[in-house]
Amino acid sequence: MLRLSKLTDYAVVVLVRLSRETGVQTSPGIAATTGIPEPTVAKVLKTLAAGGLVASQRGARGGYRLLRPLATIPVADVIAAVDGPIALTACVEASVVECESQGLCPMRGRWDPVNEAIQQALAAITLADMQEASIPRAFRLPARTEGPISQGPTAQGLITQEPITPSPITQGPITQGPVAQRPISAAE
Repeated sequence: MLRLSKLTDYAVVVLVRLSRETGVQTSPGIAATTGIPEPTVAKVLKTLAAGGLVASQRGARGGYRLLRPLATIPVADVIAAVDGPIALTACVEASVVECESQGLCPMRGRWDPVNEAIQQALAAITLADMQEASIPRAFRLPARTEGPISQGPTAQGLITQEPITPSPITQGPITQGPVAQRPISAAE
């Protein structure tokens, strides 16, 4: 079974946590909010700094901060920073370990396409994608729709969507937002 190391998993959690606040954050602060032991957070942050994903700031007001937004950090970069190059077997090009049976193995070099496919898949998923996926679908904000809706229950005449222009009188939790829904009358 393919499995990421616990440190890589923790690294993703720490990076997402760093993205939630501006400025620097301390290792104990991150540990307190994530539930990851502080020595582990410190180790992960040092590894991520060496990998160029976070910057450290020394001093009384020191800590760590992201060097780039989550949308520009692929999962592959985090794995490479923590665990080294992605290599399924010892005989793929990215492997740092040498295969004992390299000269006799009939599968030598045949794992490269599989390894490349996995690398491409991990490079295509950013930490922002993972952060969004961590929100249950029921709590995600729906995508905005422009113009008339042509499919679903609204197309069958159950409801329509109209833009709202809030006034000082109608400001409140029920009427605020980009779209209001109201029943469609038979005349419409």
